[in-house]
Amino acid sequence: MRHQGTFSGRITKDGSSGFPAEPARYQLYASLACPWSHRALIVRRLLGLEQVIGLSLTDPIVDERGWRFPDTYGGADPVTGARFLSELYTVTDPSYQGKVTVPFLWDTQTQRIISNDVPQITVMFETEFVAYHRPGAPDLYPPAQRREIEALATLIYHAINYGVYKAGLATTQAAYEEACDTLFATMNALDDRLAQRRFLFGSELCEADVRLFPTLARFDAVYYIHFKCNLHRLIDYRNLWGYARDLYQRPGFGDTTDFDQIKRHYYQTQTWINPSRIVPKGPFVSWLEPHGRDRVSA
Repeated sequence: MRHQGTFSGRITKDGSSGFPAEPARYQLYASLACPWSHRALIVRRLLGLEQVIGLSLTDPIVDERGWRFPDTYGGADPVTGARFLSELYTVTDPSYQGKVTVPFLWDTQTQRIISNDVPQITVMFETEFVAYHRPGAPDLYPPAQRREIEALATLIYHAINYGVYKAGLATTQAAYEEACDTLFATMNALDDRLAQRRFLFGSELCEADVRLFPTLARFDAVYYIHFKCNLHRLIDYRNLWGYARDLYQRPGFGDTTDFDQIKRHYYQTQTWINPSRIVPKGPFVSWLEPHGRDRVSA
């Protein structure tokens, strides 16, 4: 499960946590292949934090040594000199024995990981770095809607974001079928919800949309085949597919979506599912087709 991180430090506006929100201090470590990283990349871009929070990207292929830095970086992280993410976990906690995951936030001053708590990273971007948001940036986490956003996002997490993994990594037929049924029941409900509203909460983007999109982006290319989530494709849903294209065509969504890295990561890393490591050529669909979502009521 990828909800609660091992490191759960906080960056705060007033610095009361010991980690004040300030520019050029923090580095986001992420992978274009990883759906959990994708959320953080989207929010960083939407809020205009590219010059405030640095970015180090990993190679999409994970081997027995874990996430590594790509040849484009000379095989080493330009900020820390690390060759593998595991080195940064060990620097933070020399006794660390847990999973090495992305995304996480690194403090360049104290040379340690602050947080790898996935939902809290984006919430910190949204609430603690407000002074550095670009003019006109969306309010993705408005105080009056936070309870509703978190309620829907929790359902999306358990049924869809993590639901595809529960189906794809199931070891019994019963567990697979339960996860698959829950996944598609929730997809159907969201398709109905989006018939009457452009985004999940109306006419404005919010944190819940950010949390849903990375799974939709990977659905037909990976989860439909690789994780056996094959009752329906995303493109079979009139509203969800139009909604996904609407998001993709916005800055922050499409420009942080790399289908090549996504497919290589899943098909060439998870060899217990795909021992041949062959990457499928398709699917060939146009994410740039007109979406028509501007006609949907708020």
